[in-house]
Amino acid sequence: MVKEDQSYYRFLKNDWKQLAPEAKLPLSDQQLKAIKALNDRISLQDVQDIYVPLVHMLIKKFHSFQDWQATKTDFLKLPERKVPFVIGISGSVAVGKSTTARLLQVLLTHFFPSLHSQLITTDGFLYPNAELKKRGILDRKGFPESYDMSSLLSFMSEVKNGKTRIRVPLYSHQSYDIMPDEYETVDNPDILIVEGINVLQLPSNQTIYISDFFDWSIYVDADPELIEKWFLERFGILLDTAFHNPQDYYYEYAQWPREKAFEEAKKVWKRVDLPNLEEFILPTRSRANLILHKVDHHVMDAVYLRKY
Repeated sequence: MVKEDQSYYRFLKNDWKQLAPEAKLPLSDQQLKAIKALNDRISLQDVQDIYVPLVHMLIKKFHSFQDWQATKTDFLKLPERKVPFVIGISGSVAVGKSTTARLLQVLLTHFFPSLHSQLITTDGFLYPNAELKKRGILDRKGFPESYDMSSLLSFMSEVKNGKTRIRVPLYSHQSYDIMPDEYETVDNPDILIVEGINVLQLPSNQTIYISDFFDWSIYVDADPELIEKWFLERFGILLDTAFHNPQDYYYEYAQWPREKAFEEAKKVWKRVDLPNLEEFILPTRSRANLILHKVDHHVMDAVYLRKY
């Protein structure tokens, strides 16, 4: 049943999946396992029911965007130029937005192979840990002030202006820091997916925002109590993988008694991630064009599509 609130149409999963025909998926269970985030849970049926209709809707939006670009340059009597279509994906830490971003790219590439799509995360625009320490905000990593917003906005401007071979700093989740002198390259794609907790935020010291460059935006949503549960589950997996690697950020915690390590993780959630969610991330949800809502076990039960 499709329901409405003031700003969104609400589609229950069974209604949403009717909006696109079943398609042969380019994924096996093993490939899906490689795509999804550490503790995310998603099935091939979820991909069929939620993501296939979403990708087909995004392509309709992409073609509409292209038509408008052509109409605009024709009216202004300017030469046609390629303008990337940019999709922003936001949500809390541990909610599974990276899975959403990677799945969208895989499906776009499969169903529309003539289009070149790329994916970046805004983690690469975090200040290095040394700079965060210098500024006294290492314990606020992920908060708006921990990002080099000027560089991120410059990057977005270069993307929209069709610049080729733009370098983006790489962030390591193993060392929990920017990787010195390592970059990925964005080369004037047809579609660029930008994933990060901060992509819909409105920093008070900026006159232009990241979202000003977006042509579509998605917010991955769940109750904070569930996100905390997933955050702690992910922490446990990270402890297990870091146990034998002294270079891993989580190695020190992996040497602690398990109970002590989890007590510290709960403190981090309460002190850092939950306040960031409540103060800066969750308030941006109403700015998204589409909201993917999750319940227990990362099951998506509803899709909210903005009316206007």
